Amino acid sequence: MNTGREVSVRPLRTRPLWVLVALGAAGAVLAAGRLVHTGELLDWWVGGGLLAALIGVAFLHAVTLEVGADAYGVRYGSLVRRRRSLPWGDIADLRVHIQYGRHGEEYFRIGVLLRDGRTRRLPLPLSVSRDDRPDFDARLDELRALHRRHGAPESDHLAVISGRTAGRGGAVPLILCVLLLAGSGLAAWLVPVAGAAKDAWESAAPCAAAAPPAEREACLTTLPAVIARTEVNSGKGPSRLYFADGRPVDRVTVSREGARGFRAGDRVELTVWRRQVRVVAGEHHVWREHFTDAGSVAVVAAGLALAAGYPGARVLLRRRGRRLPDDEVLPSALPFAGALAVTALWLLPFCYVHPMGPPASPGPLAWAVAGSLVTLGLLVLAWRATRIRTPQVATTAAAVPRETAGEDVFLAARFLESTDYNPNHFGTHVVLGDGPPAVVPHPGPGRFAAKAVPAHRLTVKGVRRPRGGDGDGVPRGWHVAELDDAGEPVHLTAAPDDLARILRSLDAVDTATGADNA
Repeated sequence: MNTGREVSVRPLRTRPLWVLVALGAAGAVLAAGRLVHTGELLDWWVGGGLLAALIGVAFLHAVTLEVGADAYGVRYGSLVRRRRSLPWGDIADLRVHIQYGRHGEEYFRIGVLLRDGRTRRLPLPLSVSRDDRPDFDARLDELRALHRRHGAPESDHLAVISGRTAGRGGAVPLILCVLLLAGSGLAAWLVPVAGAAKDAWESAAPCAAAAPPAEREACLTTLPAVIARTEVNSGKGPSRLYFADGRPVDRVTVSREGARGFRAGDRVELTVWRRQVRVVAGEHHVWREHFTDAGSVAVVAAGLALAAGYPGARVLLRRRGRRLPDDEVLPSALPFAGALAVTALWLLPFCYVHPMGPPASPGPLAWAVAGSLVTLGLLVLAWRATRIRTPQVATTAAAVPRETAGEDVFLAARFLESTDYNPNHFGTHVVLGDGPPAVVPHPGPGRFAAKAVPAHRLTVKGVRRPRGGDGDGVPRGWHVAELDDAGEPVHLTAAPDDLARILRSLDAVDTATGADNA
């Protein structure tokens, strides 16, 4: 049993870090020597050495990092960063923060919840793989034991904070929403600009022979030229046409297909508008500059606004669940994403056809009104679908629905612990019907590989919403029943209505068994 002894945590793998620190020191020596020798600060060797030195300082911080705890409190720091202390009296609780990597990795860190509501994340211990978890859990237990002995924890429950829980900050989706809305506003501002430019190009006429130079920007000027060579870029870079003697211009940037259509020595005719070459016409190929129309820009503006709706919905759900415990899982924002996707089906074509807004004719107005009503209805449904349902328990035998004789009902449900009736977490459904409730690894039909649930051993302690510690295998809309299995805690999760039905069935079986024994 842990007695609350002093805890000291250092990085587990230090040899690679010391190698990088040594490389950083070598870079600093190289930069200093090169600077003394040449006296030039803007030198590649000096810059590379300084960069290596900065990286070495960062790894020096990582290799000398230490987190300690004793009867006074928690302290952490390194040789590079000053040490900080958190007394136990200021610490309300310890919690676990889970962050997911790009490829599904899980990073575990310990967070310190202060009594003023602020949170500090300890740099150590850190778990980045399954091999690190035992040491991480042991250090966490030691810190919690010290906190219980020398502090006053607000709760014995260990809160696990992840990206799905209410305690996770909402700054990232808020910033993303603001950036997308800013991009949408910029694109909307460019809609009339793009439309005016394309209309001016389509209405431009050839310049008169006596037109003054000031007026030639608005009309079309044609000039002969000879292609000297072509440059076809196979990557994402631009392709170019070069002209003989640099006349009338040295080069023109064209598309890859446009550059492939010309050869060195081809005689072409250039069309100049607003001091830029817009058309290169040859005997066998013609390249024209593409002018973006107002409809395309309006579609981009509407698409960015719709894209901003998803992070905005996440911010709204976090605001809606601000009174939930920090480790409770928030509802998913996917219903709002579905509403936005359906909105895109009518809004994007409408913006393309009517970029400047609906005209006075009844057809486009009806289109806009009908689409707006559909979007409004879907948003209302999404709001109702993401409401936070308070768990309710109904365990009376009289409330159990009568199953049809000989017919089994398979309900999606999972026990979160490995038990004798759920070995190795194999169960995905609970079957109810003519026989006793059982765990099965399939949605039916038939009770193949069924494991009977010992209802006489199970006692319902309560039903709650999912928490971060339950893992990502629990859908956001499900509830979790806390059961007692002959003194061992067991958790059963399912959709709210299915969970209530399973619990009533288990209680009915238990009641019937007790009556038979009596």
